[in-house]
Amino acid sequence: MSLSESNKSTPSSEFQENLEILRQIYFFSGLPLETLKIFAYLCTREKYKQGEHIFRQNEDDGQAFYIIEGKARLERNDNGETANVRDCETGEFLGGLTLLGETSRLFSLKSVADTTCLVLNREKFAKTMGQFPELMMKICKAVAQSIDIWEKRFLTDQGDQCGECMGRIGVTLI
Repeated sequence: MSLSESNKSTPSSEFQENLEILRQIYFFSGLPLETLKIFAYLCTREKYKQGEHIFRQNEDDGQAFYIIEGKARLERNDNGETANVRDCETGEFLGGLTLLGETSRLFSLKSVADTTCLVLNREKFAKTMGQFPELMMKICKAVAQSIDIWEKRFLTDQGDQCGECMGRIGVTLI
């Protein structure tokens, strides 16, 4: 049973649902329960209608999103041409790096069905982490592990098919 199915069958508060979601997200996985409770309280839920942008390429909105329900399409616009990158569905966490510092979005995310997201912004994240500076290393570790997993998966799935790509990867070398 998925998290969204269990939430429909068991009445619980939005705060409790937010807490359970945060506990499952890699970005927050190393944080103690008390800190997760603060983030669960600070998160908001935003609803997006089909066709509405959740975020836009080249903007720095300082927000991270977890798709609670729905579906959205990641798009990239180059020279007036929009390319569909991939679909993002329930259970995906996007934009964690924006919580750590100013970044312009490399993609747009557009809802392709009515979508509900759990949203945390950089300001609230930074204020909370300022109260617990010793926890930043746990966040960094989770991000580094995620980048490592992504790059290994890319090498396994695409490495031999994309000779040109091989000269441009190496994110884990940062």
